[in-house]
Amino acid sequence: MKNKVNLQPYNSFGFKATAKYFIEINDVSELKDLIQSPEFKQEKHLILSGGNNILFTEDFFDGIVILMNNKGIEVLIEDGDDVVIRAQAGEDWPEFVKEMVRRGLYGVENLALIPGKVGAAPVQNIGAYGMELKDSFLQCQAMDLTTGQIHIFTNEACCFGYRESIFKHELKGQYIITSVDFQLSRQSELKLEYGNIKAYLEQNGISTPTLQQLHDAICAIRGAKLPDVKQIGSAGSFFKNPVIPSEQFEALQRKYPEIPHFPDEEGMVKIPTGWLIEHSGPTDTVSWKGWRDEHVGVYEKQALVLVHYGGGQGQDIVALARRIQKTVEEKFGIRITPEVNFIP
Repeated sequence: MKNKVNLQPYNSFGFKATAKYFIEINDVSELKDLIQSPEFKQEKHLILSGGNNILFTEDFFDGIVILMNNKGIEVLIEDGDDVVIRAQAGEDWPEFVKEMVRRGLYGVENLALIPGKVGAAPVQNIGAYGMELKDSFLQCQAMDLTTGQIHIFTNEACCFGYRESIFKHELKGQYIITSVDFQLSRQSELKLEYGNIKAYLEQNGISTPTLQQLHDAICAIRGAKLPDVKQIGSAGSFFKNPVIPSEQFEALQRKYPEIPHFPDEEGMVKIPTGWLIEHSGPTDTVSWKGWRDEHVGVYEKQALVLVHYGGGQGQDIVALARRIQKTVEEKFGIRITPEVNFIP
């Protein structure tokens, strides 16, 4: 365990912050040793995965930062076209998806290029282009931070929702996911309906895409509208897409006929937050999209992404997010909520 470690390389926003203690976990046995140590029992802790969905709001974390870096991918079951894969929590998520596609396994391809690690994926129930982690999630193994025992959480036990899971609420801070099992298949239909996947494929002369071509298309689409965190700090999509009652949507549609939307469960409608942000702004004539205030701003290619240009602090992003929430609610009557986790 190291003392006073700079966390700037470990968060994609690139904000300067210092951890009182820092430890990298490369094996589950190391994690068990850690939670049995006096330091762990005395200090608060933060589980750090890829550092891509967090915002340090202060410049010092008064506790232990745990970086999960255990690696390994193995086949547990092969039954005809059905394949169960286990991936360790420290595996890089985009590389895991790439490897599953290379093996010809369907089930996670639309989640390509989402930054982070495997262990964090169930916590957030990551999703993109009409697919969510829960669709391929079989179960996960997680260590109880009080006893050191490994518990298995099934899909149902995780209580998945839109960017939600039991690990963000009832069990927050009580477990660390050590590995995840995925139910994948060698045969499946591709999901092409969400976003501009079909348009991109048509523009590139692809009428019946292969699994690899769909993966590559999604990577290209995401790459074209999201900043490279090595150049500009960000946490990807900052806000969740709101889901509203159909009656509320119909009223909005009468006022804004061009508003994009997607059907959701039980008569609800999902609205792209990026559109709401782009069509509101700091003034009536200025859009948030591309807006900048010295150290922070809204990405010029995707209004859903808040960015840090360098030299700023986490509170700068907090203040910007609150301003955006206020203007969107005033104009559209919709309260948007952050997807990013704020770390005090």
